[in-house]
Amino acid sequence: MTTTRRDFLKTSALAGGGLTLGIMLPGFMDEALAAGTIYTPNAWVHIADNNTITLISARSEMGQGVYTALPMLIAEELGVDVHKVKVAIAPPNAVYTNALLGAQITGGSTSVRDGWEKLRIGGAQVRTMLISAAASKWHVDAATLRVENGMVLGPNGKKASFGALAEAASKLPVPKDVQLKDPKDFKIVGKATKRLDTPSKVNGSAVYGIDVKLPGMVYASLEQCPVIGGKVLSFDATKARAMPGVIDVVQIDDGVAVVANSYWRAKKAREQLSVQWDEGPVAKIDNATMMDGIRAAEKNAKIISIKKTGDADKAMQGAAKVLKVEYQSQLLAHATLEPQNFTADFKDGKCLVIGSTQFQQGAQGNVAKALGIKPEDVDVRTTFLGGGFGRRLEVDFIVQAAQISKAVGKPVKLVWTREDDTTHDFYRPMALHRMAGGLDADGKPVALTFQLTSQSVTQRAFGLPKDTLDPFMAEASVVGYGIPNMTQDLVIHDTGLRAGYWRSVSHALNAFANESFIDEMAAAAGKDPYAFRLSLLDQQPRFANVLKQAAQNAGWGTPLPSGHFRGIALMEGYDTYMAQVAEISMHDDNEIKVHRVVVVADLGHMVNPDTVEAQLQSSIAFGMSAALAGQITLEKGRVQQSNFGDYPVVRMNEMPKIDVTLVASTEKPGGIGEPATALIGPALANAVFAATGKRVRKMPLTPENIKMA
Repeated sequence: MTTTRRDFLKTSALAGGGLTLGIMLPGFMDEALAAGTIYTPNAWVHIADNNTITLISARSEMGQGVYTALPMLIAEELGVDVHKVKVAIAPPNAVYTNALLGAQITGGSTSVRDGWEKLRIGGAQVRTMLISAAASKWHVDAATLRVENGMVLGPNGKKASFGALAEAASKLPVPKDVQLKDPKDFKIVGKATKRLDTPSKVNGSAVYGIDVKLPGMVYASLEQCPVIGGKVLSFDATKARAMPGVIDVVQIDDGVAVVANSYWRAKKAREQLSVQWDEGPVAKIDNATMMDGIRAAEKNAKIISIKKTGDADKAMQGAAKVLKVEYQSQLLAHATLEPQNFTADFKDGKCLVIGSTQFQQGAQGNVAKALGIKPEDVDVRTTFLGGGFGRRLEVDFIVQAAQISKAVGKPVKLVWTREDDTTHDFYRPMALHRMAGGLDADGKPVALTFQLTSQSVTQRAFGLPKDTLDPFMAEASVVGYGIPNMTQDLVIHDTGLRAGYWRSVSHALNAFANESFIDEMAAAAGKDPYAFRLSLLDQQPRFANVLKQAAQNAGWGTPLPSGHFRGIALMEGYDTYMAQVAEISMHDDNEIKVHRVVVVADLGHMVNPDTVEAQLQSSIAFGMSAALAGQITLEKGRVQQSNFGDYPVVRMNEMPKIDVTLVASTEKPGGIGEPATALIGPALANAVFAATGKRVRKMPLTPENIKMA
């Protein structure tokens, strides 16, 4: 973006002078409008004349800690106490595009990786402009000035607050080239910092989607077809309309909404609806038919190459021992603790939507399309997210709220039940891996082939052309081991059930297959799983380092308590190198008890180690829930699970001790919100093999699947 000096000097005279390296857009939160706004290429920092500093966050806070980590990057360059930086969520705008994902999206463990440089530059630009303003005011050389604790300090005791200098600084050009602090001089970045959003969550002032209230707001509960994709043929709302508090009953694209003066009344009245459905094609599928289609897909679909190294087929022919196996991964729901909900207010051809979303631009564009208005007439405001995990990249529930509001002419809060959420998700797709490996006479691997058949979320969500490599299916498909001949291939097959991005996306699918299979190769070679892996990492120092540390920290090779067993796994994901060792015991009924998980992560530069450790713990809990019990099953297109009773998550008493080691590194930052989720599955599966001698090649690791192995 280029700007003229005239554009740069434009301000909104709301409360006097102020410096914002930002842009004036509809939907800014009040904190971002404290004093003034300036049009400029940099959209991140606001300094009011009362010395209030606000970060305009381009990423949503869904528990991963960006409302602390991103302000730390700004505060480091500005020389201010991070606890004095406020945060306002950005409205939809291309300037807030996540460069790693190509849209204004929170996901893919990218928030810090994307913001690492741009936010530091933003802070440094503001710092430079403030110093220049002070130098001009005091008639001194800017080189003699410095910033500290929200002040510009100069010779002879001169000092001025950022707020006092903001108006003058706003009249200066934005510097293109700025000097960033040397990491060795960091005082904030890299230091464990308590989360800035914790007080608001403790005292109840934090606003989630479920907390939103608007004047005159009513509530909606939506009856959707029990088969995803089904449509309304007809409905009888006579009984529902007679229920207390009911305001209206309206049909929208996805079903029939009951609107009432309270959520409970809307929900109870919804139960009185009689709806006839056209269930559509999904009614013909179940898990068995979906897997049958996946197995048969190779015959008709194009095989897409991910990577080829050497000649695996030839090497396999000359191998002393060849292994060929298959791995299956299950359908999974996101199961966010805050069920989907959104508030919408349509009037006078414009629509305000407020709630929890990971995809502001998607919300804006899809609401505009559904209502027949311009995107700029849709004001998207983002709250805290009570869990995202990829589910809130979807905008179905946002569009539903907007359509209901337009139909009834009132602001509406749409709230899904837990059952709605579980049965109408965008599920992590099924996957089939065909793996083959060749060992020479000494047990050294000479070839490895990998073929994934699964569904492309990117084709559905973003229109990726058919027979095109989906990079979000290829994650963690290429192992870091020094195997001279390898091929990694992909077959894309649409099972007919809508699929969505799920925390760690294809890392979890591919790491389960790769790390279980490398364990199988080690067993076939008669080698220790740790030693076998380490022998293949001569050219991969970061891999080797985390593997060694994890094995050492777990006491690999040393005696365990009676009935305890270990499994190990290794992966690079999101530019983070990680090893895990899981320690388990098995009960007579094939139930797994996880006692300890040792994790070592090298994620390059860390912004907030405290958040990193919390994310590792969170990811392991999330991944354990999926690996041990999570699965979605369909019968005649109907999802059979409905709540945490039959789609369980790990409980507090089931959590293992988690030992975390974070590797000090000067490499570029890696993502940490997802890789541990992907790695815990194979670590547990390998521990089950150590305990039972059974190789479980089908997720989840339920007693039934262990028994059938």
